[in-house]
Amino acid sequence: MEIIRYRTSESPAALVGVRDEGRVFGLPGVPSLAALWALPLAGIRQRLREREGDAVPAADVTVLPPVDGRTEVWAAGVTYFTSREARVEESERSADVYRQVYDAERPELFFKSAAWRVAGDGQTIAVRADSVVDVPEPEVALVINRFGEIAGYTVCNDVSSRSIEGENPLYLPQAKIYLGGCALGPAIRPSWEITDPYDLGIEVTIRRDGAVAWHGRASTASLRRKFDDLVGYLMRADIHPDGVVLATGTCLVPPAPFSLADGDVVTVAVAGIGTLTTGVVRGLDRMREAFGRHAG
Repeated sequence: MEIIRYRTSESPAALVGVRDEGRVFGLPGVPSLAALWALPLAGIRQRLREREGDAVPAADVTVLPPVDGRTEVWAAGVTYFTSREARVEESERSADVYRQVYDAERPELFFKSAAWRVAGDGQTIAVRADSVVDVPEPEVALVINRFGEIAGYTVCNDVSSRSIEGENPLYLPQAKIYLGGCALGPAIRPSWEITDPYDLGIEVTIRRDGAVAWHGRASTASLRRKFDDLVGYLMRADIHPDGVVLATGTCLVPPAPFSLADGDVVTVAVAGIGTLTTGVVRGLDRMREAFGRHAG
């Protein structure tokens, strides 16, 4: 079973439903995903059981990014040894910062995106025109309700500029937060359906001109942090009335000097959760055009 945000040819407004065995069921009384995450976990499970009887074929709906309203996207950094080594490699002056945060009790957490800026499956991500080395960062993302309970999991591509962040860690917001820098989806797998979230295979494939330019495979088994620990720090001094999505860090980083290029296609697959595919453009003008098409 998957929770999706979608639209149909008969309803241009975004809907919330459950995709199950090739059919999509609407959820009565659930106007948005944000409204669902305002409920306790038991309430969410109850709403999912109240699906409407009349279903439509899954092939007849357009799946939208699984985040809306006031739900923010945050991210954790340097949670895998691979990520630590990549940050040390790219950093010109501050390699010790990444070694220290990997071993520290307190994790690195940062804001990633507002809901309205997030790209979905089949849509477009971007690399900055003022960046030299840019990579996808495939991650498992937690969907957390307002009470700090993990309600589900989805796939995240935390697109990043290695060259900008490597120049100075204080440039991380510019390396991470921009139009086209975050993709989620295509759906949300309820947390109670995942037996072991620390044994999920993760793969990323980057295709260029029809050929595989880079491919990597790893697992959440190598995650240094526990999901509940990351959630605890995120909720420690803040509130998220409509829930929050938290990307949990990457274990797959293409080696330098590899960089995403205009026209690439990136596929991130997480076993048991889903497969997220996005095209790549370079620069704000190209991304603005793509964003307008998605919004339309």
